[in-house]
Amino acid sequence: MSSPASNSAMKDEATTALVPKLRFPEFRDSAGWHQKRIGPYLEDCSARVPPDTQLPIYSSTRDGLKRQDAYFDGRVLQNKNEYGVVPPGCLVYRHMSDDGLFKFNINQTGGEIAVSKEYPVFSTIHLNPFFLLATLNEGPDFKQFALSQKAGGTRTRLYFSRLCQWRTLLPSLPEQQKIADCLSSVDELIAAHARKLDALKTHKRGLMQQLFPCKGETVPRLRFPEFQNAGEWVKRTLGETARFYNGRAYKQEELLEFGKYPVLRVGNFFSNKNWYYSDLDLDETKYCDDGDLLYAWSASFGPRVWNGGKVIYHYHIWKVEERLDIYRQFLFITLENETKRMKAQSANGLGLLHITKGTIEGWESSFPPQPAEQQRIADCLTSLDDLIAAQALICKALNTHKNGLLQQLFPSMEEGEA
Repeated sequence: MSSPASNSAMKDEATTALVPKLRFPEFRDSAGWHQKRIGPYLEDCSARVPPDTQLPIYSSTRDGLKRQDAYFDGRVLQNKNEYGVVPPGCLVYRHMSDDGLFKFNINQTGGEIAVSKEYPVFSTIHLNPFFLLATLNEGPDFKQFALSQKAGGTRTRLYFSRLCQWRTLLPSLPEQQKIADCLSSVDELIAAHARKLDALKTHKRGLMQQLFPCKGETVPRLRFPEFQNAGEWVKRTLGETARFYNGRAYKQEELLEFGKYPVLRVGNFFSNKNWYYSDLDLDETKYCDDGDLLYAWSASFGPRVWNGGKVIYHYHIWKVEERLDIYRQFLFITLENETKRMKAQSANGLGLLHITKGTIEGWESSFPPQPAEQQRIADCLTSLDDLIAAQALICKALNTHKNGLLQQLFPSMEEGEA
């Protein structure tokens, strides 16, 4: 009579073999991938250290393993009991999720680290850890499994014992290694371009600090040569430099599914979906068109240049028109700069507040005395914005490429069930 364990093993091996759509040449004639329970390939590595441990303390986050003293601005969260230990090369994850998604990380610090004792810690047996990491973090089959673990309440819990019940498709160890190496090289390229993007953004922030006068000063620390003797910058309120026109408030019955003019709401800055329309003929100040400067003052704060054709802008948006001696793009940068300062000074980051028209018109900022200097600064920062936007597109394209690779390099269990 066969044992339950042998029956389980036979069931694992009896599943239909599948092959990915994209396979490396040396594996094209190899056996297909079989669905197997992951438990036999995992080993629990849980260990404990006292709260006064000298090990560096980390948090397992969706952005990787982060040292707590860096992640929490120099603070280490105190643990009254014990910490868990993650040996080098072992995997760790936070076992609770608010949205049903989990992020697994590998300790590549070169030594042991301490984490919350609640974090499961494990290693792999006859299974490439980086191949498993890609399957867990990127694979659609695991995401479905993780989402299925929610059993009431607001959080999903995935304990190690439950993780061991997950079934997935596995190739041979050499093919696992090849896939892991390929994805690691793509990840390294993505990380390099992400660092370049961050460096450009940091450079812009530093440049803006130099190109604009610091608090209490009347000239910037960095000035273009042709304006070295152009005189002090002038302190003015935004109400003196621009006109802020209120958008129109709508009753729900006035918003149509089809109509003459689209109604631009704050959400439409980020999505071309869920538009409403209006047939109303309004005062010309209630419309905006390509190139107009707008300011969203509710839910998502900040200036934007509209390039989506003629629309009616909603009540939560102002149209901003510069006065004669103000260069529009410089006004945009000023509004952006002052909004960031206001957010930094607000305990809530303006997340739950509304800016009134009177408030923004009363904001003070410094302006160069000559429009030509305004344009020079704006052109410089705009060219830098173009570089940042181009680099962001490269990062997006690389991530799209990786997602396509994942779909090609991993067969889906749904294909075998079809």
